[in-house]
Amino acid sequence: MEQQLDTIIQKENIVQFIWKKRKLIGLVTLTGAFCSLVISFFIPPQYLSTAIVFPSATSSVSFSEQRNASSSSMDFGAEEQAEQMLQILQSAQIRDRIVKEFGLIKHYDIKETEQYKYYKLCEEYEAHFSFTRTRYGSIQIDVLDEDASKAAAMANKIVYLIDTVKNEMIKARTVPAYEINRREKEIIEQDIKIILDRLDTLSKIGVVTAEARGRLFQAYNEAKGKEDKRFFRNQIDVNIKYGAEFEGLSIMRNDKMAKIAEFETAYNQAESDANANFSHKFIVELAVKADKKEKPKKSVIVLISSLSTLLFMIFLLLLKERIQELRKVS
Repeated sequence: MEQQLDTIIQKENIVQFIWKKRKLIGLVTLTGAFCSLVISFFIPPQYLSTAIVFPSATSSVSFSEQRNASSSSMDFGAEEQAEQMLQILQSAQIRDRIVKEFGLIKHYDIKETEQYKYYKLCEEYEAHFSFTRTRYGSIQIDVLDEDASKAAAMANKIVYLIDTVKNEMIKARTVPAYEINRREKEIIEQDIKIILDRLDTLSKIGVVTAEARGRLFQAYNEAKGKEDKRFFRNQIDVNIKYGAEFEGLSIMRNDKMAKIAEFETAYNQAESDANANFSHKFIVELAVKADKKEKPKKSVIVLISSLSTLLFMIFLLLLKERIQELRKVS
């Protein structure tokens, strides 16, 4: 109970002390507010431009019925696709292209000879560019700059760089896969060509299928003249000699044809993934040139500065009072 009473007394003493020094505190606070207001006029205004995009659910044309059933190029992406897009937006590939195209090193007054040039550049970039997921699953791209036109241009450039960078990442994997599929297809087609050429050669000398071969014996037995018998005898001899090879080649041809028919879907998919440039986003809103500055907000600067000055002044006065009391005791 006594401790609570002491606390109340101390609080009352502090309030009384502040009231006693109110004129000095008020004067210093007003001075701080006025100085912060003057300083705020010298801070360059910054303009905010915002673009909003939705990730797409899929980024390719599918040649598989099962794959088409799982996702469509018209579907909006879910959380996974949004997280992937955020990673791309925050990547060095996009940052470096924006820095180079818009000359941001010079724009942010960073000297080429500075020791920590890239560190300062990254700090400035992070302060002026932000990428966030909205509650609706879209991605918001915010760009702050002293030049309103440049802020809008950079935001829109980032929107279009999403496709460029992601397609490059995809091609780094799909082009080698396509080359493997293309070589495999060429090998199979070459094998089929060799088989067909040999079958054509055998056909020209009279080699026929097993079914037709049986009819040769029947034709030989039914032949009347010697010339006919000699002709069919020669055909029978040729088929006895090359018939097995003809049958084997026919089986190989059918197997190769079936294999390339099955392979066609995988090849077409690999070719499409490697050569096509797809859009990986839906543009909800492109950035426009802002006609009103985003920063600095003079009222916020003055308010924060005034409160900081007020609290700091009270602390200094209380500290001074306490030091004087300690000196009297000593």
